[in-house]
Amino acid sequence: MTAHETVEPALVAGGQFLTFRLGSEQFGLEILRVQEIKGYTAVTAIPNTPAHVKGVMNLRGAVVPVVDLRLKFGMPEVEYTKFTVIVLVTVNGKMVGLVVDAVSDVLTLAASDVVAPPALDASVDTSFITALAKAGDGLISLLDIDRVVGSEEPARAEAA
Repeated sequence: MTAHETVEPALVAGGQFLTFRLGSEQFGLEILRVQEIKGYTAVTAIPNTPAHVKGVMNLRGAVVPVVDLRLKFGMPEVEYTKFTVIVLVTVNGKMVGLVVDAVSDVLTLAASDVVAPPALDASVDTSFITALAKAGDGLISLLDIDRVVGSEEPARAEAA
């Protein structure tokens, strides 16, 4: 998305977003994509998967792939704490767990609070950021979870 493009119509109207932290950065997901939030529990590792795919978990009989968003975004790995949670979201019709440092809040954003991300150098991939939300003096990156996780993680983990 370039600076001349507009924000997706669904986001122009604002809406409700679950916000969470990765380090000092704030991110948001459309609340309707969130199915559940669980405290972090150990997962079963799957051999030959990328480092950001932590493994799979058993969620009431369903095998759910778990992705560490810190590692997916190239951030340093940290030790999980009592605040670390798994946010369960629907991606391409399948459940995926996202490990985040902490859940912050559910925000209702007005259209005036949502802006398109700035155009950056072509070598910087920001396609997974749908928009930026103004929150106080800071910004929250609103994620396109389909682009963040993509279709390979659920398929790869389920094939194992």
